[in-house]
Amino acid sequence: EANLALTRRYWSHNENGILTAQSNLASCLADLGRHDEALVLKREIYARRVAINGASHVEAIGSGNNLALSLRRMELWDEAATLLRDQLLPAAQRSLGPDHDFTLNVAQNIALGLMFEPECDDLLEAETIMLDVVE
Repeated sequence: EANLALTRRYWSHNENGILTAQSNLASCLADLGRHDEALVLKREIYARRVAINGASHVEAIGSGNNLALSLRRMELWDEAATLLRDQLLPAAQRSLGPDHDFTLNVAQNIALGLMFEPECDDLLEAETIMLDVVE
């Protein structure tokens, strides 16, 4: 929290620096088990990254992926799946290409979400996505 406060105070003009400090704080909060607080921050970070850089920017995709992981951790399966499938994967494929690390990571997170979602009835789709990732 101190890092974020200093960043805001001395580098208030550097929005990306502030977002990076917020992201670090969100990670610390999650590590401490304060997942609700981390989720609120990650939502803010993703929204700001999209507003500043656009949904197809690598920073926005990375922040969105972090948000999706937190949503999954909080068992908000549908919201995580919607974010990954409808927003992040198309943006990553369009702007970064199908073989970029971030694109593959988003696809992997879709498959993992399918595999671990309690009401998942489509393990074949998860397997297909994972095979595409490793090829």
